[in-house]
Amino acid sequence: MHLKGYSAHPDRIEVVAICDPSESNVQERADEFNIPGRYTDVETMIKEAGIEAAVVCTPSTIRESVITPLLEAGIPVFVEKPFADTLEEAKSIAEQAKRLKVPVSVNQNFRKHHKFEFIRGLIKEGAIGKLEGIHFSSLFFRQDTGWRIHTERHAMSVMSIHWFDGIRRMADADASSIYCTSYSSEAIDCIGETDATVQIVFDNGVNANFSQSFSSAFCRDDLVVLGSEAALRPTGNEIHLLKPDPSGQPNWNPTPVQTWKYAMPIEEAVFDGLNQLLEWIETGEEASNSAYDNLHTVSLLEGAYLSAREKRIVHFQDGLLS
Repeated sequence: MHLKGYSAHPDRIEVVAICDPSESNVQERADEFNIPGRYTDVETMIKEAGIEAAVVCTPSTIRESVITPLLEAGIPVFVEKPFADTLEEAKSIAEQAKRLKVPVSVNQNFRKHHKFEFIRGLIKEGAIGKLEGIHFSSLFFRQDTGWRIHTERHAMSVMSIHWFDGIRRMADADASSIYCTSYSSEAIDCIGETDATVQIVFDNGVNANFSQSFSSAFCRDDLVVLGSEAALRPTGNEIHLLKPDPSGQPNWNPTPVQTWKYAMPIEEAVFDGLNQLLEWIETGEEASNSAYDNLHTVSLLEGAYLSAREKRIVHFQDGLLS
């Protein structure tokens, strides 16, 4: 996904090296995308490849061990989400990057691929009046393989991390509390949770809830953003503005009063995320997808796991789990 997105922008990005412990993986990808530098050791790549930035797509369980030598070499990093398995690890990476003055950005590609940033703009423009509620349901069947099914954290770390980040961006406020319930369905072969329901309250009074399922035979992806005057509901490549029926009666099939067209392929959204890091390097202005910004997203993820485990509401201070 990353390599496809970057290959569409040769004027901006030149992939000069690839590194993986598997020699066959390295050769296969390097041949496919015509990458000259081929490595199975990060330290050797750092010394020889002449890279100006690095993209880290390892399993989250080992990311810190890969990011650390890159930061110590002064190489800016674009890292997959969640950029660490735990909030403690995420803080460690963010603090190390700050201490070394090396930019780190996180690939929150759904911000634009899933329209969250576009909707955030509509909310700021007052399209729905005062933002009051966000309701999201993401249900489908997904059987992963490999390292993910052997980790204690599954569906929320794989997909809900997108919803935490997108909802936080649309709410445009720090979270004050979170409550989560979860379970692991027998329909899916994995150790961690497959299904979760989450409620979040933000400092500005916005209430959000979403359901995530990896075990549902019925598929649904439905987002509704509620305001004091109207609602927003994206479907496909469109975002619809809906208003109550003047009669005051429920309208189960309302006609949109306005519709916006928006689409960004996920590969293009990945490029956009890396480009934000490059602009940070060039201008010195911290990117909106920086590691420090993403501590708020990882805090929501960590808070959800804590809430589900201890069966209680978890509170935040300035949007961060203390």
